Amino acid sequence: MADMPRNLKASAEIALSCPQDIMQRLCAHFADHGDVTIDGARSRIDTAFGSASLEACQGCLKVFAEGNDETSLAYVKLSIAEHLLHFASAESPAIVWQGDGAAGQPLPYFREMRVVRTASLTPHMRRLTLAGSDLGRFATGGLHVRLLLPRDGAVPAWPVTGEDGRPSWPEAERRPDVRIYTIRRIDVDKGEVDIDFVLHDGDGMPGARFAANARIGDVVGMTGPGGGGIPAADWCLLAGDETALPAIGRIVEALPAGVHAVIRIEVADGGEEQELVSQATLDLKWLHRNGAAPGKSTLLQDAVREVQWPEDGRSVFAWVGCEHKNFRAIRSHLRQDRKLARDAHLVVAYWRCGYEGDTARTD
Repeated sequence: MADMPRNLKASAEIALSCPQDIMQRLCAHFADHGDVTIDGARSRIDTAFGSASLEACQGCLKVFAEGNDETSLAYVKLSIAEHLLHFASAESPAIVWQGDGAAGQPLPYFREMRVVRTASLTPHMRRLTLAGSDLGRFATGGLHVRLLLPRDGAVPAWPVTGEDGRPSWPEAERRPDVRIYTIRRIDVDKGEVDIDFVLHDGDGMPGARFAANARIGDVVGMTGPGGGGIPAADWCLLAGDETALPAIGRIVEALPAGVHAVIRIEVADGGEEQELVSQATLDLKWLHRNGAAPGKSTLLQDAVREVQWPEDGRSVFAWVGCEHKNFRAIRSHLRQDRKLARDAHLVVAYWRCGYEGDTARTD
């Protein structure tokens, strides 16, 4: 990070009653995602996509953001704004960035995509191949993207860069629904990505509805990437339900020879199993709910608890994506029972019974 050229910059002065406290909270949060240094009233945050220098002054927090391209700078501004507004929610401070990346411009991490192919992988999994331009950045920096799904009958209207660095959205009736998905496959030369959708029943499922009804030529927005991947390890655990299956499939395909991967995947029944191909050695077990409702089974957490871990000094990493209840149980097991360090596991709630979209991650 220290050697990365930074030629795009922006700054903001944000009026706050307790700027030192907000700076400390920002640093504590980003310490889990990058390198943080604090020197009295000044601090610096270095992440994989850029950096921010902060200075707590009398009644305001000065922030200086840097990135080596438009997308990197936009991510720094967005991340700082999102978390600062959360930590200072009682004040609702105004954030107006000056410098590169002016308000009103298209989001540099946005692409408009069109459906070019569809395929049914299993009775409840459908793959859409989306085509767009300039997709090189989406091949690195994370497995996941946000899809902006036009609402039924609405002409697509996409967000632009807001004054605070966050997306500025169109009016409510034209605002697309937003859901997080995994890029299952990317071909930068062809300008294509594959996105696999679980076909859920019920309301509040805009992604499933879009996938089920998608036709060649349909338009969808895409922002990202994000979510990270997994570090190199000699032995890894990959576990999840069908919502995590696309990510597990992509991770497995990228594993090199010599790695041993223990894989546990919960699906509705045998008809939802998919072939996973890898150079690594795989210990794969499919867990069938056989009539139990998604998110109401303990199959996955039970299977993770039964895994035999190596005791020969090999490096290990655990990656898990699932429903919120299982997420909490599995994360607790890995941290408290297995004593895994924070950099040796990543457990995420992909969804939550009774909640929609990103609210799966809200406690």
